[in-house]
Amino acid sequence: MDDLIKKFKIGPKTHFSVQDHDPEFSGKFTNAKAAKLLNELSVEMSKLQEQMYAQNKHSLLIIFQAMDAAGKDSAIKYTMSGLNPQGCQVYSFKQPSAEELDHDFIWRHYKALPEKGRVGIHNRSHYESVLICRVHPEYVLNEGIAGIENLENINASFWKSRYESIRNFERHISQNGIVILKFFLNVSKKEQKKRFLERIDDPSKNWKFSSADIVERQKWDQYMKVYEEAINATSEAHAPWYVIPADKKWFTRIAISKIIIDTFKSMQLQLPELSVSEKLKLEDCRNSLLNEH
Repeated sequence: MDDLIKKFKIGPKTHFSVQDHDPEFSGKFTNAKAAKLLNELSVEMSKLQEQMYAQNKHSLLIIFQAMDAAGKDSAIKYTMSGLNPQGCQVYSFKQPSAEELDHDFIWRHYKALPEKGRVGIHNRSHYESVLICRVHPEYVLNEGIAGIENLENINASFWKSRYESIRNFERHISQNGIVILKFFLNVSKKEQKKRFLERIDDPSKNWKFSSADIVERQKWDQYMKVYEEAINATSEAHAPWYVIPADKKWFTRIAISKIIIDTFKSMQLQLPELSVSEKLKLEDCRNSLLNEH
């Protein structure tokens, strides 16, 4: 599995191209064994989360980006099912509010960062500002940025500056104890069509579908291009991207779980060691409890 993880990781010296990553890939894993393996990974993840919570030195920020119907919600649901809710926060970012538009594009995401000892999960993130806004630059005009008065002002230099802002933001939070994982769930256009049809045909899934999804699907090639550019511009050693095959949801969940576990282990987590004086107090408390009448 470790070799597969390396296959998905996009480092600072790796050039990412969508064409080089197969959305249907599942290696030698099988769906029949997926549930058992995912359960085992969930138990291991839970233990490591407890250690991070107790140590209270690091926090983990997990970012999910993907095209519609790629399985972000279900990936979060199934891979994070073993985490203790007390130490986990999930944020799903929608269209910016008026208050959020009155601040810089990273402000609302900075506010949602996890505290030390906690896991923060961002369903969509600050990357929307270089993904959907790149495909729809007219959205940028809503931000009221000085000097950006029309679409002509939103040029290559503007996007270069925005990538730089993202890199600086992620470098800053990394230097202050937040470990960053960024997942791009790579679903194929064929599989997205299948899932859209399921949402339309199944009344219990109708609420998941919007006619706007079809409009965005028509811009598929544009989105693939901006994903490539954003990932290549922001993949750093301290904030790597992982391009996860998303056509087979069971494999997606296994791959994400394994990467999170490996990331926890890289933090060198351990439960806090009590001082000699604290251990003596502990023994006194034990004796007091045993001598109760």
